[in-house]
Amino acid sequence: MRFDQHTVVLLVRPDDAPDLPQDALDRLQDAHLAHQAGLVEQGAVLAAGPFLGGDDERIRGIAVLSVDPQMARELYANDPAVRAGRLQAQVLSWMVPEGNVRFEQVAVPRSMLEAATGD
Repeated sequence: MRFDQHTVVLLVRPDDAPDLPQDALDRLQDAHLAHQAGLVEQGAVLAAGPFLGGDDERIRGIAVLSVDPQMARELYANDPAVRAGRLQAQVLSWMVPEGNVRFEQVAVPRSMLEAATGD
């Protein structure tokens, strides 16, 4: 059997994440979304999004990438939320039977306002 290999990034809130005022958190979230959208536009990110209502609230989101794990580490080291210490990127390789998972190109939000309005 043949396999496709993807790189997965789990975005995790560290125990020592800095406390920031709400306006700073909002700006940081918008910067994170803009960074993520840029990675989608570059073709590096195939799919990404937040987790809701999980058993471990530290795990905040996931991204599936078309690049190797080392490149994923480099890309997420530049994520504003990672640089600010609000998130950590845990990188894994994920193997699935060839053709089992397909990704479509769709628009992703560049800000919380876009996410809220659907534009």
